[in-house]
Amino acid sequence: MNTAAESVLIHLSDTHLTRARQPLHGGVDSDAQLARALRALPHAGLDVTAIVVTGDIADERDEDAYTRARALLEPVAAQLDARLVWVMGNHDDRAAFRRALHGEEPSTAPVDAVVDLDGLRLVVLDTSVPGSHHGELSDDQLSWLQHVLPAAAPRGTVIAMHHPPLPLPFGFLGMTGLRGQERLAEVLAGSDVRGILAGHLHYAAHSTFAGIPVTAAAATCYTADILAAHGSMRGVDAGQAFDIVHVYDDRILHSTVPISESPGLYEVTAEQLRAFMSLSPEEREALAHA
Repeated sequence: MNTAAESVLIHLSDTHLTRARQPLHGGVDSDAQLARALRALPHAGLDVTAIVVTGDIADERDEDAYTRARALLEPVAAQLDARLVWVMGNHDDRAAFRRALHGEEPSTAPVDAVVDLDGLRLVVLDTSVPGSHHGELSDDQLSWLQHVLPAAAPRGTVIAMHHPPLPLPFGFLGMTGLRGQERLAEVLAGSDVRGILAGHLHYAAHSTFAGIPVTAAAATCYTADILAAHGSMRGVDAGQAFDIVHVYDDRILHSTVPISESPGLYEVTAEQLRAFMSLSPEEREALAHA
């Protein structure tokens, strides 16, 4: 296996920026949470190919929320020399999304796209159903996808969508999942799709769909308490995170990064690590027991 990743993707989801920056659910500053998630990226030494935001960028379909999202994310993407990829969620509005994030004429058509990331094909699927919380792909969207996938991409394909094609064992989300999953599975069968990035759940989840690994990233704004009393729904100001996705030639690695500001326990500088690794095994052992 090649130890160097061919691509590195930053996978953010469910930013839920509010109208006029009002506290989300009375207690969360979504803008500040997103800014906190982005703060360390320019200094982490990552060779980032793209930042992918898998939906629910705005909480109330407000155009100003999209403008603020751009203001937060575009400078970071530019600093990293990374593509910035936006994905529609059920809280988003297609017309405002197109106008504010892509500079396009307003339209209610699904926002689907193909993005070439140096040979890695990123397919953006709009699973939103206007006015509803559940997700679905129309016949036209599935037909479009069926025409996109037959020609294999040089480094394979990753799909980015909001509603994950996953089982939802926690009752509060059951009505808001992706419908028609079996039809999507038929389209993906035999394709070069290597992974699916999603959000929507407000907690991190990992599984497979049609034999393809699926990762739903936890939200940056707030998360869902999946151990809340049966049948209930509880959001908590804790556990916010995003994923770093390393795409290798033979596998994909997802690493979850909490965005809370936690007290440090220790720190070893890069110079100290290099000095330690230059020691012989015997010297390292003696130092460890000094």
